[in-house]
Amino acid sequence: MYQDVSLFIDGVWGPAAGGKTLTVLNPATSEPIGTVAHAEKVDLDRALAAADRAFGVWKRISAYERSKIMRKAAGLIRERTDAIAQLMTQEQGKPLAEAKGEIGVAGDVIEWFAEESKRAYGRVIPARADGVYQLVIKEPVGPVACFTPWNFPINQAVRKISAALAAGCSVILKGPEETPASCAELVRCYADAGVPAGVVNLVFGIPAEISEYLIPHPVIRKISFTGSTAVGKQLAALAGLHMKRVTMELGGHAPAMVFDDADIDTAVKILAANKFRNAGQVCVSPTRFLVQEGVFEQFVDKFTAIAKGIKVGDGLDAGTTMGPLANGRRITAMEGFVQDAVEKGAEVRTGGKRIGNKGNFFEPTVLSNLNHSMRVMNEEPFGPLALMVPFKSFEDVVTEANRLPFGLASYAYTRSVKTANAIAAQVEAGMMSINHHGLALPEVPFGGMKDSGYGSEGGLEAIEAYLNTKFVTQASL
Repeated sequence: MYQDVSLFIDGVWGPAAGGKTLTVLNPATSEPIGTVAHAEKVDLDRALAAADRAFGVWKRISAYERSKIMRKAAGLIRERTDAIAQLMTQEQGKPLAEAKGEIGVAGDVIEWFAEESKRAYGRVIPARADGVYQLVIKEPVGPVACFTPWNFPINQAVRKISAALAAGCSVILKGPEETPASCAELVRCYADAGVPAGVVNLVFGIPAEISEYLIPHPVIRKISFTGSTAVGKQLAALAGLHMKRVTMELGGHAPAMVFDDADIDTAVKILAANKFRNAGQVCVSPTRFLVQEGVFEQFVDKFTAIAKGIKVGDGLDAGTTMGPLANGRRITAMEGFVQDAVEKGAEVRTGGKRIGNKGNFFEPTVLSNLNHSMRVMNEEPFGPLALMVPFKSFEDVVTEANRLPFGLASYAYTRSVKTANAIAAQVEAGMMSINHHGLALPEVPFGGMKDSGYGSEGGLEAIEAYLNTKFVTQASL
């Protein structure tokens, strides 16, 4: 049963001070299923005061004790998987199996950072003089403001909160208003595990109003944002004005490069599964399928056959393999992309249309005969659109892969070690997966370059962003 979602400030769940709420819709029915509290300035001030006070408490708790609490939170979210997955599917739309998978990964992420908290090492630097010690010490940066999107309401939040807690920071999380309940249940797991009051705070509201108030505030010392490149640039500029440290995980338009010598069946199977996961609403989703001419038609035919076999429906229904888009805006975007492409000569191999007039369902879509004048070839689709583009030579595919200002994820399929090494070296992306899909594990870096942002939300690199480096040199008297 879906319940109205409250704010969580200083260890207490409750309504916004002004009593305002926002409506939450089920994307499979377009009907209201609940409300979420709408924070205003007075609520943010309470969260800031709580995070400021609690930071002084949490940073003094030993890394070993912080780790124990976090590991307990990981256990709790695993125990509550079924109930939380139901909420996520109702508010976000993804099939129940995908929701459960997201929650399972969240437990792994919390555990990873729980262990990393005990390994935030400094170092000793050999001195030039006898009796002198030179120490590098790692200290938590301070209270953090985190901003997370609706496409992965737990996955995006758990990385930010866990890295911050592991480092000894307190957090104000601005959660996604369209998918608030599953995000709130994640926060509940931390609270129930024993994270002290005020260390984790959760607010919802108008994104621009909250970011414009939190980012410049002197209590906040670091910003972590996941979202569009356009918004990310605005927030990074605001943070820069106030000398705030920033991690930006922004949009992409991932090339998936398939060479003539690739195992085509493996490439089709893996790439299709990851293209239509979460209805394509994934920042690392393969979008531009760059296929060498010798295997182009074979690849497109097999990929199209898989797309035609996908069962689109309510994520709670048995057998559904792709749910609705998360909101009506994405339907409008998909229709606009397809119409523009077709008007400029694209061929629709399958799909291309909305399904029904109730809920946000859109057909898995494969387009070919594309060119650079089409919007979808230049703007991130963020939906179930697969773009098929043939290429001749290695130089041609590298040029196309690097053509756009984005540089988040990339994929390649080839049996040639020489080609694999060369493509990994020349494609401008923060992540590349070759002959399998191996991104987003807790222990590996996760982040982009160019307009896809900077910083990492995975691996040992992630916790570094939440730590200050202090140098201490001391001479014996």
